[in-house]
Amino acid sequence: MPVPCVVHPASPAPAPELLSRLAALSTSLVSDVFGRWAGAPGIMPVTGLAPGQVVVGPALTVRTRPGDNLVVHKAVDLAAPGEVLVVAAGGANDRAILGGLLGAHAARRGLVGLVVDGAVRDLTELREAAPPTFATGVCHLGPYKDGPGEIRGPVSIAGLAVHDGDLVMADEDGVAVIPRALADEVTAAAEKKAHSEQQERAAIDAGTWDRGWLEEALEIQTPGA
Repeated sequence: MPVPCVVHPASPAPAPELLSRLAALSTSLVSDVFGRWAGAPGIMPVTGLAPGQVVVGPALTVRTRPGDNLVVHKAVDLAAPGEVLVVAAGGANDRAILGGLLGAHAARRGLVGLVVDGAVRDLTELREAAPPTFATGVCHLGPYKDGPGEIRGPVSIAGLAVHDGDLVMADEDGVAVIPRALADEVTAAAEKKAHSEQQERAAIDAGTWDRGWLEEALEIQTPGA
């Protein structure tokens, strides 16, 4: 007997120029300028990420039971090119949510990243045929296909709220999410911080990095002096 699968309307695509600007940044910059709470701790790169690569795209959100991927299959069928699949699966690592076959299908559908709050499997196949994949773990045990689930609704991954169409950034440090309504503001702030850090790196190379703030923050005490 069929099980319920709620499918909400798709969000409008973001401007390509905005995605290009974010791809030149990093999750750490976005986290720093956005209150240092925009990340999904514990969801880390598993396969497919090249050194220095930053995955950026609007979220295609999926909510499913831990260890069950029935609605994940449907979500991939509905994916628009350029989206990042974001699967809220309760962070359980005792059963893989996706593997090589679904990863290859995701690439065929044009998804640019797979973010799973749960486990994945088939690492070699994912590495060879899937988009960059981020997860909380790896497990060879396969998923159930019982449902139910929800597609393009609000989800939570590793305690972070994600809405369909929010901008997902994922790199070697993990996953960050920018609410769609704040994307321009956060991007501009991250670009400003990136420029500031470039100046600091130049000062480090020149041996002129100002460390005065550190002396002001600490009261140095020397026992026995």
